[in-house]
Amino acid sequence: MTSFTSRLIVAGTMLATSMASLASEESLNAVISNHWDWVLEQYPEYRREFGDMSGTQDWTDLSLDAIARRNQDQSDFIEELRQIDNNSLSPESRLNRRMLMNSLEEDRESYANGLHLIALNMRSGPQHLYTTVERLPMRTEQDYVDWLVRLEKLPTQLDQYLSLLDAGLDQQRVQAQIIIERIPKQLDMLITDKPEDSPFYEVFETLPSELSDEQAAAIQSRARDIIGNQVTPAYKRFKAFIEEQYLPASRTEPGIGSLPGGKQIYEMLVRHFTTTDLTPREIHDIGLAEVARIRGEMEEVIDEVGFEGDINAFNEFLRTDPQFYYDSPEALLEAYQAVSKRLDPELVKLFGKLPRMPYGVRPIAEALAPDTTTAFYMPPAMDGSRPGWYYVNLYRPEVRPKYEIEVLSVHESVPGHHLQIALAQELEDVPQFRKSSGVTAFVEGWGLYSERLGYDMGLYTDPYSRYGQLIYDMWRAVRLVVDTGIHYFGWTRQEAIDYFKDNAAKSEADIINEIDRYIGWPGQALAYKIGQLKMLELRATAETRLGKDFDIRAFHDELLGAGAIPLDALESRMMDWIDRQESML
Repeated sequence: MTSFTSRLIVAGTMLATSMASLASEESLNAVISNHWDWVLEQYPEYRREFGDMSGTQDWTDLSLDAIARRNQDQSDFIEELRQIDNNSLSPESRLNRRMLMNSLEEDRESYANGLHLIALNMRSGPQHLYTTVERLPMRTEQDYVDWLVRLEKLPTQLDQYLSLLDAGLDQQRVQAQIIIERIPKQLDMLITDKPEDSPFYEVFETLPSELSDEQAAAIQSRARDIIGNQVTPAYKRFKAFIEEQYLPASRTEPGIGSLPGGKQIYEMLVRHFTTTDLTPREIHDIGLAEVARIRGEMEEVIDEVGFEGDINAFNEFLRTDPQFYYDSPEALLEAYQAVSKRLDPELVKLFGKLPRMPYGVRPIAEALAPDTTTAFYMPPAMDGSRPGWYYVNLYRPEVRPKYEIEVLSVHESVPGHHLQIALAQELEDVPQFRKSSGVTAFVEGWGLYSERLGYDMGLYTDPYSRYGQLIYDMWRAVRLVVDTGIHYFGWTRQEAIDYFKDNAAKSEADIINEIDRYIGWPGQALAYKIGQLKMLELRATAETRLGKDFDIRAFHDELLGAGAIPLDALESRMMDWIDRQESML
């Protein structure tokens, strides 16, 4: 064979390979695009986030038939992805394919295990549908008309929830009784004698000034009619079903492991939320080790302040001494707002790139506050029409300690959730599904990792604030122990509460809400500490290998530069970055 012929063969092979790669990339992009169109079609509430007003009159179809059809559609997408040659894709496209495949397969596995039938917990379900309006602009007459139309359809939505729960009774896929016992009280806040007293009516109390008196009166009249004659009766029917049929048949054991095939379901949830192959036992043991380590650091702070007594006595002192608490919701809110203002100027020390989208601080709705935890974050709208919101719990300020405000704010706002999620939304050349969906181990792992960044930002300057940071770190370590304990090892609810109380100075009200959250949402609580530990490990590796040339701003920019990705993909990305940085030394 001549050298010329050899070169022709090589060139032909390269051309064929290039064409195969191009075809695979195009096929993948088509599947990703089609899937995203399908998501927006199936979940109309999401469209408004992207500036599409076509879904503002609709709820997601939660009928059993619709869920079954979606499951089949997801199977079809999986098959299309399997036809694409992964080896022909670029590294970034391989990640896109993997992440979409993982999401689809997890949803399908969840459906096969009947988890869609456990459609209710104290933080999620039809009792919270009134909060949907917080994601809507509500500026024009049409905005209010759209919301009224959606309210008219709410009874159908409630009937669909009821059908899901009823099917769950037949298939032994039921929520824990201790969770369901909270639901009637939540529903009571939506069942009012007068429509004007309903949380659904709050948005109609103050209408835009652009509306005429006649327009405003017509909207308010229609709202009262819909709430009084349709929404409230539907919630009464739903409450009767919960009290008379669902509650008596809900599971008495707190752990999902008590259901048929429950331990296997929990193992699936562990893989999903941590993006690892760690077993429940391995995670339990990691938690025990972290609890012991953090406890040692706590004892050092106790010695520093000169407290006479052991850690349990110190924690009780923190829970009960009035000096650590504000005496009004207003004062507590002002404290949260003040801390948030202090955080923003410090970000340039740690990040080269900052998000354009702002955030604000808001109280958690009164109807939700008693049954939820200390705070949560709502991301900005993808079209830029709504900022991010850091929601804080002002219910019973006497149980919301001052020494937690800094660490909580760092986690929920910046450099925690808001910074990470807003940056992800602003990524270029990344599919929309990656910008708008979150890998829990990454998102919550970053939030917990960010709590440590408070030291880099000049926070935690007094020992009680440092202890507050340790309380929050301990809180997530305890989660590894109690979540696996409840759902895999058969712990009782009281055993979990006692373990939590023995190891952290969280208030008893928060501890109970936290434990009940874990009961109602198996596996999710594991993501925080597992994600944080991986990020701390990667930072330690980078600092060791790069030494004095380690640039914390560049490290964080790279860490956040691909959005929320599985932990093994994050490790691969960061090790490649470390290798590149090292090669330039």
